[in-house]
Formats: sequence, C-alpha cells, structure tokens
Amino acid sequence: MLKVVRQIGQTLYRIWFYILVAIPIILFFPLLVLFASKERWYPQFFWMARNLWARPILYGMFCWPRITYEEKMVKGSSYMLVANHTSMLDIMLMLVVSRNPFVFVGKKELVKIPLFGFFYKRVCIMVDREDTQSRTGVYRRAQKRLQQGSSICIFPEGGVPEEHILLDSFKDGAFRMAIAHKIPVVPITFYDNKERFSFTFLSGGPGKFRAKVHKFIATETLNEDEKPQLKNNVRDLILKDLKQVIGYKDA
Repeated sequence: MLKVVRQIGQTLYRIWFYILVAIPIILFFPLLVLFASKERWYPQFFWMARNLWARPILYGMFCWPRITYEEKMVKGSSYMLVANHTSMLDIMLMLVVSRNPFVFVGKKELVKIPLFGFFYKRVCIMVDREDTQSRTGVYRRAQKRLQQGSSICIFPEGGVPEEHILLDSFKDGAFRMAIAHKIPVVPITFYDNKERFSFTFLSGGPGKFRAKVHKFIATETLNEDEKPQLKNNVRDLILKDLKQVIGYKDA
C-alpha cells in the first residue's frame, strides 16, 4: 500500500513539473516571442527565463537551490559553462547559477518538446551530432554569440548517461571552443539533480538542490594540442567532487 501511495505521489510530482514549465511560458508568451525574435534582445529573454521561469519551477518543485561559488563570474565577461548532466532540472539550475546571460548548446531533438521547443529553437544553438556540417556550424554561431557578450553552456557528456553511471566520458566540443575563443572554463557540479528528478518516471521528490561553481580554468595560453588535458582535468575535478559529496565509490 505504501508503495502505491509513493508511486501516485511521484506521478503527481511529474505532472506538476510539466504544469510549472508551461504556466510561465503561456503567461509571458508575447514578451518571450518578442525578446526571442532578435539576438540583441537575448539578455532580456535570459532575464525572464532565469527569474520568471527557472526559479518558479525549482521553488514550485520544493527544490531549494544552494549554490557555492569558489569564484564568481564578472558581469560583461564571457565563459564556457560545463556541468554534469542527470536531469531535466539541470537547465533550470544552470539558469539560476549564472547571472551572466549564456546560450545553451544542445541536441536538436529538444525542439520537439511542446512550448519549450518553440523557444529552444530560437534562442539556443542546436547541434546534430551525427552531422559534421552541423557541428562545424556550432562554432560559427557560438563565436557570434560570444562577440555579443554572452557566455556558452554545454553539458560535455553529450547527453544524459544511464542512471548507474556517475559521470560519463566528456566530448571535445566545449573545450575545443573554449581554447579557440580564449574564454575561461567554469566547471560546475550538480549534486542532487538525479535524486530530485531523474529521467526514471517513478522517482524523485522535493529536497535540497546543491551546486558548486569551481575555480575557473584559464585558456588564454592553451592550444589545440592541450585540449585533451583540459577536458580530462575538468572531468576529474567534477568526478572527484561527486564522489566526495554524494558518496559514490565507482564512476
């Protein structure tokens, strides 16, 4: 009986999440469409996404963000934000972590999500990982956004790994881009997202929602040959932190 009650609660929790995702988009749809229509208005779109969408979703899910900063981003500077990827709530938490406007680089399949996909297509940089030409185009679009003063956010695992994997291997893209554009890499660890709201339907629940922004890694003096070392250093940093904080023994 207790199991059935828990499953009903978790189902309602999932439904409530989608309601919270939709309500701000519906309420502010005209303004969101306006600010998404021109790249120079993206900072206004970002402010709305951060304060009128991401925050209400997290607090509405009774997930209280607790963010620790070893170093803080400077207003007007551009960065490469990278974090482990375990949950749909990663997007919302990343928006809360950074006051600096940033643009997500993500897979094109997300455009299929109702309402969310409409804006995702207009304000994010989409990539088809099976298409070499698409991957090349990402660098051109990212360069344009960086020149406009935005940062870039990439989940370097390239997707959400299977639930038993603590941290998957990292793709090269974020680190190649950071070196090419000489922007600092900002490693970020999300500790509780999988526990709070994983991709397993009957799972999750309210609670603490911790993140840590680690010290930035400069790339001004790095070249393309040093990309593997940069990638490995960032992954090792996040993996070590995950093991220490949430107690996993194996990656």
